[in-house]
Amino acid sequence: MTNFGFPFRLDGRGRTAGADADDHVKQLIEQLLFTSPGERINRPAFGTAVRQLVFSPLSDEIASATQFIIQGALQQWLADVIQVNAVEVRAVDSRLQVTVQYVVRRTQQRQVTQITREV
Repeated sequence: MTNFGFPFRLDGRGRTAGADADDHVKQLIEQLLFTSPGERINRPAFGTAVRQLVFSPLSDEIASATQFIIQGALQQWLADVIQVNAVEVRAVDSRLQVTVQYVVRRTQQRQVTQITREV
């Protein structure tokens, strides 16, 4: 099975860009985190409210709420792909830093994905 690259783009040959298995899982996490609920027509509950939280004043409370939202969404939407071990959210200056530690169910390999967004 071919995994499409995210964001959708064309490769050097003019074909749809693909992603290897590890990159695909990381891209699934990123898609989930930065899709707002209601954005997908056939899956209105898919996504998180992280994009809205990013524009709130950064604080430990916002980081804690974001961590709770992310962990719940990962377990709801990607439980068949990954087992979430830990989610850490830190507000650093004007950046929101999200670290997800997980095990890929297919390979049983531990992975860490870190995503940082500027506010």
